[in-house]
Amino acid sequence: MGTKHSLPESIASYRDTVRVELKKVIDSCPSVLCNMLRYHMGWQDEHGHSCSRESGKFIRSTLCLLSCQAVGGDMSQVLPAAAAVELIHNFSLIHDDIEDASDERHHRPTVWKLWGQSQAINAGDAMFTLAYIALLKLKERGIADEKVASSTKMLSLACLELCEGQCLDVEYEDRLDTTTEDYLDMADKKTAALFAVSTSLGAYLGSEDSKLVDFFHLFGKELGIAYQIYDDILGIWGMEESIGKSNSDISQRKKTLPVVYGLQNSEGEERKRLEKLYSQKSIEGEDITEVTKILDHLGARDYAENLAEQYYHKALAHLEATQLDTSRQASLKETACFLLKRDF
Repeated sequence: MGTKHSLPESIASYRDTVRVELKKVIDSCPSVLCNMLRYHMGWQDEHGHSCSRESGKFIRSTLCLLSCQAVGGDMSQVLPAAAAVELIHNFSLIHDDIEDASDERHHRPTVWKLWGQSQAINAGDAMFTLAYIALLKLKERGIADEKVASSTKMLSLACLELCEGQCLDVEYEDRLDTTTEDYLDMADKKTAALFAVSTSLGAYLGSEDSKLVDFFHLFGKELGIAYQIYDDILGIWGMEESIGKSNSDISQRKKTLPVVYGLQNSEGEERKRLEKLYSQKSIEGEDITEVTKILDHLGARDYAENLAEQYYHKALAHLEATQLDTSRQASLKETACFLLKRDF
């Protein structure tokens, strides 16, 4: 497992390979769009000058490659699919920043903050389109037409789920009656769908065993929910310097799991106070501290950490059910462990 602030070898070693593939795809884009996309990825500044800031952990693309490797496939063949899931993820981030009115991502102004909402929507749409252009490159790597078509369908269905999850996430901001079941349904779509297609695509393109693909899909889905819950914990109790976001989830009134749990399990004065605070347009200053104290008192962090741990173990159980050699599972297990121990 990686130390704090560092990626485990299982992720870090594949970033350069994925980055090369992503650059090929993104650099094929018309220049006005390309500048925004390259900026978002951390490859250049807002003036178009090259820089080398890291723009993310490349978790989904790494999971795709590791899943392919685990089932005995050729990772170089599935690089276009790994690039495609990373492009879909980044399309969702560009649009997510607009929806959340987030000023910063990775300690830099977001695309919409620099170029405006309309152009950021165009940039996100371009990123989405490039994902499918990337996926079609599977044919050039020797993947059969039938598998390219099925891969396209798999990714499209995951995208639809992602959009539904994002829709629910926004809807829940204005509701005080969201349940933990509602939340888990949202997380299943918003985050876990893309994790699941990352692992299942890798397994599908690397093997002919449909049962294996099903296990990898379930592994990715459970891991995605665990990841989202842990992200929620970091969004409230994580250090801003580590996570690189300007606003905490509380200030944006996000109905993350600890908050949903708090609203569901508070009573009396605490419930009235939470409901009042979450009825405001935004939560600032001392009010953020007060929400955190109430959540701490209710045991919301412990609840979320325990639930994340449960989903993490469910994910590992699906991976072990593949009955693949432990050596083949090792990198996936290391990556899964990192996702639940990270501080960024």
